[in-house]
Amino acid sequence: MDEQKLNQGTGTNDDTDEQINGGELDLGSEDNGGFDPFGDNDFADEEIPFTQPEEPAKPPKADKPVKKADSTAAPVKKEIPANLLEQALAAAETKDAETSRTSLFTKPPVFVHGSATEDVDDPTKTFEELRIEKSVDFPELEDGKKVSWTVVYGTITKPVTNPKDTAVGKIKSDIETSKEFLDALKKAKDKNPSCQLKPKITAQSKGKASAYKGVFTSYEEADKSDKVIALFPARDGKVYEMRKTEMGNFLTPSLGNEMLSEARAGFYPALPLIPNYHLFDVISFFRLMALHGDYEALVNVYWDKETEEFILDVPAQTVTSVSVDSEVNPVYDSDRYIHYMDIHSHNRMKAFFSSTDDRDEKATRVYAVIGRVFDYFPQIRVRISNGGTFCEIKPDDVFEDLNRDEAVTEDWFKRIEMKKSKEREPDQAGFAAILKKFAETDKAGEDE
Repeated sequence: MDEQKLNQGTGTNDDTDEQINGGELDLGSEDNGGFDPFGDNDFADEEIPFTQPEEPAKPPKADKPVKKADSTAAPVKKEIPANLLEQALAAAETKDAETSRTSLFTKPPVFVHGSATEDVDDPTKTFEELRIEKSVDFPELEDGKKVSWTVVYGTITKPVTNPKDTAVGKIKSDIETSKEFLDALKKAKDKNPSCQLKPKITAQSKGKASAYKGVFTSYEEADKSDKVIALFPARDGKVYEMRKTEMGNFLTPSLGNEMLSEARAGFYPALPLIPNYHLFDVISFFRLMALHGDYEALVNVYWDKETEEFILDVPAQTVTSVSVDSEVNPVYDSDRYIHYMDIHSHNRMKAFFSSTDDRDEKATRVYAVIGRVFDYFPQIRVRISNGGTFCEIKPDDVFEDLNRDEAVTEDWFKRIEMKKSKEREPDQAGFAAILKKFAETDKAGEDE
């Protein structure tokens, strides 16, 4: 900065000093250089440019820290317009209902009568066919004129107007594909209902059933069960049917119940038939014993599992004309042999099983007795013992037919010319029928 300006600033200018020191300082006169510090026009002719001072730059704002969400705070729910919410719910219900309906297509309809229920696996079966089938277990369904049908599927109930021609699967399908059923599924709590086929009896009901049917081993087991119809065997050898009602239990012998399989008492051999030459050997031996004093005798028949053939054995025995006391041969007392049959003789007497035989023949096997051994065709009777319970069977169930060489006899039969006669019709059944007549004649002689 120059010296003059410094002097003005410090008050050291000579002229100024003189005025101050010599007298008054005239601040308003014009003699002083024409300068009036309080005048209004001193700066009128001088233009002073004005510059707007720049504002200082503001420091950049610091980023505010992001505030973490409070995990404990309840989430803010966005409000959904009521109409959109209703549409979404309706769409969800429709989708659930359609899914449920699709899964129901494969479920079989169910027969329901009282508390008895059973799936109907054949959808082509008509209601009339179903009634006939179930009338075996429910006699009250026997009269079709007194039976009407109703189908209950969820909340839908539909009567069957034509049971004869309406298939159970058809009416089930009709309900499932209806809008009414879909709408009902939307509102139903149970999305998996059963299609129930219910017969209604116009006559008065005779009692309510609490279950359906079953087969049991004893009365006690059947009584404790929840089955309406229960079958069980009894000590008297009969099969009984129990029906439970609110009035009590009804018990009668069962006749022809389809729950039980067909069976015929008898013997169904797993081994081959005993060769007829073995039978001829036995008869020859019995005739020999009868010739020596009308003695009885015993022959045991074994099956050799290794050689797969029958073996005849005459064990050590003490005999009389009415009894045999024997011991089992230890040679055949092994797992290799099966004690298959006992054959004893009645010498000249008829073939029959005595009370002594009933006491002795307790083991489960086949027993045979041969009587009238000197007849050309001796009498032969055969029975089985099933743990001491006896059942007589035919000899040809265990022995080979006497006419084994069928090729020879058939060749002979072909040489015969048979003509019809007015007096007598020829026997067209062949030689087998002739043998049958011989057997019937032999039995008639036995009864005499």
